[in-house]
Amino acid sequence: MKLIPYAKQNITQDDINAIASVLKSDYLTQGPEVGKFENNVKKFTGAKYSTSVNSATSALHISCLALGLKKNDILWTSPNSFVASSNCALYCGAKVDFIDIDPRTYNICPILLEKKIKDANKIGKLPKIIIAVHFSGQSCEMKKIREISEKYNIKVIEDASHAIGGTYLDNKIGACKYSDITVFSFHPVKIIATGEGGIALTNNEEIYKKLLLLKSHGVTREKNQLVNQDDPWYYEQHELGYNYRMTDIQAALGSSQLKRLNKFIAKRRQIALKYNEDLKNLPLNTPYQLSGQKSAFHLYVITLHDKTQRKALFNYLRNNGVLVNVHYIPIHTQPYYQKLGFKKGDFPNSEKYYESAISLPMFYGLTDEETNYIVKHIRIFFNT
Repeated sequence: MKLIPYAKQNITQDDINAIASVLKSDYLTQGPEVGKFENNVKKFTGAKYSTSVNSATSALHISCLALGLKKNDILWTSPNSFVASSNCALYCGAKVDFIDIDPRTYNICPILLEKKIKDANKIGKLPKIIIAVHFSGQSCEMKKIREISEKYNIKVIEDASHAIGGTYLDNKIGACKYSDITVFSFHPVKIIATGEGGIALTNNEEIYKKLLLLKSHGVTREKNQLVNQDDPWYYEQHELGYNYRMTDIQAALGSSQLKRLNKFIAKRRQIALKYNEDLKNLPLNTPYQLSGQKSAFHLYVITLHDKTQRKALFNYLRNNGVLVNVHYIPIHTQPYYQKLGFKKGDFPNSEKYYESAISLPMFYGLTDEETNYIVKHIRIFFNT
């Protein structure tokens, strides 16, 4: 039986050649390819500054630190995400809370956010940072989130791990028009791959300088930043930083992949439209898309009208070679977070979504034959 994964990287001979070129060069780690890749992503998104790292998780961590998150501060994010979106706050010694999702988009609900902020302000427990997660590739309603957060001097990070190539209000996601920092992921199941890898983008020079320090041991060789001396060999540690750097090998692959990003996105949107059409009149919901934006469609998630059928459909498709997945188990229901005081029922929209969600295969190399096969088996399951 041929297996159809839920996601898969696309690697061409050009990608292989780009990596081989680095392997034959004088640099494997921090060389010219890293700067080229950062500039390429910056140019694509329209952001002023970018710095690459070894994962989006690392990017989220240093983004929190760069914005001053510290022990006993509070960070809010979406419960409908991978645990990295909230763990980054815990790494800083901060506290975490969540904003429930819009039942249509599965992103943070601006109405619930505004209510929660007003309530938090009354008791003096405002968050320092909000991380808005662009679930499946569709942007959160960033203009509203920014307007709400600015009233209370709250910083905003876009966790756009799913969303490179998407647009929001005529801006590329990553332009940071409505946020302080945007983070992308380049894990192989994402839209472009560097193996592991991530990037943080910002329009603020001071934040950028802080990110640079934090990703590389907190060490600088920049003469204008040195405190004591500027001998040619001299460097200084100014922060407690980390070794979160991307390699030239990863960066070369990323630049090669980035050349095909528009093609990748066009194909994903084509697949989404085909699914939308072929899954009509079935007892399920296809992804809702807000006006004024275009999703990057990292994921294509259906939700079943009858949640009791989810496990049976999941197993049926897997038994027939369709390796569907589920994104995500709500973070607050994880055992670790329940030890922090969260419990089931805290964020009902996220829990209701999770109970009926299935991610169908979505990747650049997915063929019409394969999507027809997937839809055929969904229809067989529902006896239509």
